[in-house]
Amino acid sequence: MVGMAAPGKVLLAAPRGYCAGVDRAVVAVEKALELYGPPVYVRKEIVHNRFVVDTLAERGAVFVAETDEVPEGAVVVFSAHGVAPVVHEQAAARNLRTIDATCPLVTKVHNEAKRFADEGYRILLIGHEGHEEVEGTMGEAPEAITLVDGPHAVAELELAPDEKAVWLSQTTLSVDETMQTVEALRDRMPGLMSPPSDDICYATQNRQAAVKLIAPRCDVLVVVGSANSSNSVRLVEVGVQAGAPAGHRIDTAAELQPAWFEGASTVGLTSGASVPEILVRDVLARLAELGFGEVEEVEAVEERLVFALPQELRREIKAAGRA
Repeated sequence: MVGMAAPGKVLLAAPRGYCAGVDRAVVAVEKALELYGPPVYVRKEIVHNRFVVDTLAERGAVFVAETDEVPEGAVVVFSAHGVAPVVHEQAAARNLRTIDATCPLVTKVHNEAKRFADEGYRILLIGHEGHEEVEGTMGEAPEAITLVDGPHAVAELELAPDEKAVWLSQTTLSVDETMQTVEALRDRMPGLMSPPSDDICYATQNRQAAVKLIAPRCDVLVVVGSANSSNSVRLVEVGVQAGAPAGHRIDTAAELQPAWFEGASTVGLTSGASVPEILVRDVLARLAELGFGEVEEVEAVEERLVFALPQELRREIKAAGRA
């Protein structure tokens, strides 16, 4: 407890941090640097975490906004968030060697979008305007997809009650808010179809479930994650809605403010799906300095999922005789 003798406690959420898709994408850049040597170009941020991007840049990764910034014939990695078909076409036109690190769960949504568009459905994509994942998914069938940016946006849409339509979603949204959006859409379109399986990724759901377990028991919730990480921002919102009196998102331990913990006895701590565990350990060390030295891990579910590296890399690694 800040300013008092009694020890404070940290409720550490599990699972937290890296998901299988993020781990795959980061390792893909690392392996590409080993195989080809720097520079290896990366379109957009490989994952939405400042520390990860800066660390890879120090090793020789060059992050660009678009493929036309990549020298002809160079190696380029597409981020975990996915890209529209036109980006693949642009890369081919520049004779780039592409490594597609799109998360397989995002690829699943892309494939659903293509299939439903081919079958003549209007696709209502629930997601945040301007997010890279949304841009990539909409690029699969722009004429068939309408973006729905949350429950508040439903009233503004022109929807025919009997229209042949299906909803899909960005993978990193709040589960609860997404279902609120679906309910609002169904009020206007009773026949609205759902995707064959939930689009919100397992990691997003599991991290939100863990936060819901610790939120009612803590005085302050701290989420480690960058501002442009959708799933990290959602974790703060979910935690506060689940009962945490206050919630703060930070990139690193240096951003912790002692004033946040005045009068608190229990701190909840988690991290977004693109956050390496070293950043969480740094926060735990700083919280211990502030009087919160006891740590209890609260696990919602055990995660074991692992994704294979992109096939382009697997072929190259095999050819080079490297594991």
